[in-house]
Amino acid sequence: MTIKRLFPYLFLLLSVTIYGQNERLKEKKDQIKAMKVAFLTSELNLTSDEAEKFWPVYNTYDDKQFELRHQKMKTYAKKLNEGSLDNMSDKEALAFLNQIESTDEELYSIRKKFNSAIRNILPPTKILKLRKSEVDFDRKLLQQYRNRN
Repeated sequence: MTIKRLFPYLFLLLSVTIYGQNERLKEKKDQIKAMKVAFLTSELNLTSDEAEKFWPVYNTYDDKQFELRHQKMKTYAKKLNEGSLDNMSDKEALAFLNQIESTDEELYSIRKKFNSAIRNILPPTKILKLRKSEVDFDRKLLQQYRNRN
C-alpha cells in the first residue's frame, strides 16, 4: 500500500482520536459542573426564589472565568513548560509578565462584576458562604483527584 493511500486512513484515525478526547474532556467538565452545582446548592441552602435568580448569573460568571483561565492559562503553561524561559530575553519576559497580569486583572474584573450582580440576589452571609463553598469544593475535587492517582 502506498503512502498516498495510507494518508486518508491515518488522517481519519487521528481525527477520530482527537474527537474522542474532546468528547471525554467535555463529559468530564460537565460532570464536575454538576457536582459543583449539587455541592453549592446543599451548602448555600438557597430559597427557590434565590436559586432561580442566582444560577443563571453564577453559570454565566463560571463559564466566563473558566474560558479565560482555560484559554490563557493553557498558553502560559505551555510557554512555561517548554523550557523557553531560559532562552527568553528580558523584554520577552516582561511582555509575558504583562500578559499574566492582564489575565489576572480580567479574572478580578469578572469576579467583581459577579459579586456586584449577586448582591441584589443573595444576602451578604450567603455570598460569604458561596466563597467558602467554592474553596471547599475545589479542595474536595483536588483531594478526590489525589486519592484516585
